[in-house]
Amino acid sequence: MSAEAPAIERAQPRELPQPLTLAFAGLTALGLLAFVFGLFTDPETTWRAYHVNFLYFAGLSQGGLVIAAIFVIVGARWPGPLRRIAEGLAAWVPITFALACLQFFGREYIYTNWIDGAPVAKAAYLTIPRLYAMDLTFLGALTVATILFLRSSLRPTLHGAAERASAAKGMFESWSAGWRGDEAEQAATADRLKVLAPIICLLFAFGYSFLAFDQVMSLSPTWFSNLFGAYFAWGGFLTAIAATALIAVLLRNSPGFEGQITKARMHDIGKMLFAFSIFWMYLFYAQYLVIWYGNLPEETFFLQARLGSQFMQDTRYFVAARLDEPYVKLTLTVWLFCWITPFFVLLGQRPKKTPAILGSVSAVVCLGFWLERNTLVWPSLVPDDGSAWLGLIQLGVAAGFAGAFGLVYLYYSRVFPSLALPERS
Repeated sequence: MSAEAPAIERAQPRELPQPLTLAFAGLTALGLLAFVFGLFTDPETTWRAYHVNFLYFAGLSQGGLVIAAIFVIVGARWPGPLRRIAEGLAAWVPITFALACLQFFGREYIYTNWIDGAPVAKAAYLTIPRLYAMDLTFLGALTVATILFLRSSLRPTLHGAAERASAAKGMFESWSAGWRGDEAEQAATADRLKVLAPIICLLFAFGYSFLAFDQVMSLSPTWFSNLFGAYFAWGGFLTAIAATALIAVLLRNSPGFEGQITKARMHDIGKMLFAFSIFWMYLFYAQYLVIWYGNLPEETFFLQARLGSQFMQDTRYFVAARLDEPYVKLTLTVWLFCWITPFFVLLGQRPKKTPAILGSVSAVVCLGFWLERNTLVWPSLVPDDGSAWLGLIQLGVAAGFAGAFGLVYLYYSRVFPSLALPERS
């Protein structure tokens, strides 16, 4: 925690905010209705929308834990409650594992380009048993590591929480059993987190790289890029940075957070958002440049399906008519939201320290990466229809995922103390 916080931090379980809880519950119900309706009327579109949102929220939640792990590895003292906010995003990680298992029932609509026969060069790799065995192993390992990290991180705050809680008393008693005193618990937690944090970062790097190969790159089974795994994983991490900044801005005046979300902390998280958006664009450009000057058909088709022929031919000439090719406008919108906006708007100190600006940019980046996950999936499955990603079923499923994610975050941050507040005198 920040040096500004009291030495002893206590969890303060609180009631769920009813209006927001009802809003998220309504979105979740809407999503379930859209999903069930879509299964009966258009299962292809439904499972593909499910796949997009599964990928988006999986990267967002796991990226939140990676942020907290990085703070532990570098010994950061500036984040204060920002670390707890990032940890709260990871409450969705076990849900990710469950959703990955459910995705099995839509496999024929998601992996349609190879499920009945992969290219010869990848026939041994692109099989359903191998894919689910590897991906579920990585996701399962990350789920276990996430729970261990959160439990270790929260334990020093849980002493006496059972008496103050209206729910989850058994969990608080279990997680704080054998209490040895504040100093001993804080020291033990620091030692455990120093072991868990690097493991989580390595699991994320390797696991989400293979997840990118299996869940996205395989949708165009003849395409390959070794850098794509890093690009995909970094997108999830950057989304978590933006979500952390957005939630921090929204919570800055909430009870218990007064004076905690300082301009200095907004400046620091803003710098992370600014710098890491540049690195994300660098990863994209590093792939694009090599594919562009190599000009090999087995490589160029993936980018051409998203950028159109404009960016895969002589770039000295801009032809506006090529913007009407499928998915080009969507891809350019992703660039605008995920790179151009944070780069130019967050230049200088003042924008990063201004809640309205930092919060707005963070919201735009979060939306941008949802659009980016759409550009990764839909052009591979429906290459000729640039509007395939947008429809009532697609938006309904997305609303359901957003509502469920919001409910999980609210429950964890209020009943479970992921937003643990310093004990007040």
